[in-house]
Amino acid sequence: MEIDDSILPNQGLKNVRYEIRGPLNRRADELIRSGEKIIKLNIGNPGAFGFRTPPHLAEAIVKHMPDAEGYVHQKGVPSQREAIARSFVQKGIPDADPERIFVGNGCSDLIMMAMRALLNPGDEVLVPSPDYPLWTASVVIHDGKPIHYPCRVENGFVPVAAELETLVTPKTRALVLINPNNPTGVVYPEQILKDLAALAEKHKLIVFADEIYDNMLYDGAQHFPMARYVKQTLCGSFGGLSKVHLACGYRVGWLAFTGNTKMATDYLMSMDLLSGLRLCANAPGQFAIEAALFGPRSIDEYVKPGGRLYETRKIILAGIQASKYLFVAQVPYGAMYVFVGVKTDLLPEFNDHRFAMDLLEKKKVLVVPGSSFNVKYHNHFRLTLLPTDEQCKQVFIRIEELLDSYRDESVVKA
Repeated sequence: MEIDDSILPNQGLKNVRYEIRGPLNRRADELIRSGEKIIKLNIGNPGAFGFRTPPHLAEAIVKHMPDAEGYVHQKGVPSQREAIARSFVQKGIPDADPERIFVGNGCSDLIMMAMRALLNPGDEVLVPSPDYPLWTASVVIHDGKPIHYPCRVENGFVPVAAELETLVTPKTRALVLINPNNPTGVVYPEQILKDLAALAEKHKLIVFADEIYDNMLYDGAQHFPMARYVKQTLCGSFGGLSKVHLACGYRVGWLAFTGNTKMATDYLMSMDLLSGLRLCANAPGQFAIEAALFGPRSIDEYVKPGGRLYETRKIILAGIQASKYLFVAQVPYGAMYVFVGVKTDLLPEFNDHRFAMDLLEKKKVLVVPGSSFNVKYHNHFRLTLLPTDEQCKQVFIRIEELLDSYRDESVVKA
């Protein structure tokens, strides 16, 4: 009798999805290795498109390299946590305290840690739909249950607090919001944030505010930090160097807890325990934090009229408007993405996963299917604002050609 000696993975991972770097991306890498030139629009990675990290961040790291040769404090370098706290105070959050700030290897590290410290089997977390899929994955991995609250297309991807409240149960532990939003680019109005804060306070939910794109804003949009409004429950605010400071590879993020921290003594001790178990986050990169928060900010030049991100956004929106098949439910006023819709009245059999694979195989463009962001509909996909103007124009030519072929197929079937 033949013995199966296969090494089996954790069965819980069957329910974990992260298609931004999933099968489509792996297929794109295969094509690249075979000599194909692929326009990869699946990941918000500025460095891959020629955006450079501001030099004063690297200079700060080099200056402090002797201080980074040993392990640093498990929560993060004290001086850099103090800098984060000062930046919060400047934003109108006076209760920011370096002792309640955790530095990690990017926000991704801290999202996983925050869920690991919080969740018991069956606990529920309110997660936006669409979301950045790590949020859903992190809940599932730690035996929780993600409850997706709708940010509806017809409402410009903005949630409604009264609708969220119907999803709260005795098992609900936390509320996640992503603002500015990935994948939609929506920047939430202040009143929405106040409504969500009141909901969380009423039900004693922890608020996790993913604000990694806080200063990546267009056309006068204003970002309001969630921590300003959460006072009677715990608020955890995520930020980092990856996006606004164009330093994805530095892998530096932070999580600052404010609000009613007295109710969270045991939880914060669990965060400290998990921080200690991994010894410390990347030490050299941490020394760029203060330089990033209080030095020149190059992103401001990119997001204003004439700046590269602003102009690419304009080209993409024009490409959508010129298309017979595409629409955008909400113009993005933040982050570095556009969540593009396809008109199902013209293409009733459109499927985002088939489209993404066809676009890759036939047109050598990689995008992320919209349903990868935990929505139930299949007529959206996400584009980044990072490519050059010429690449953008090429992308829309190729998309239109593919959608024309779908239209021709449907006519033949009819």
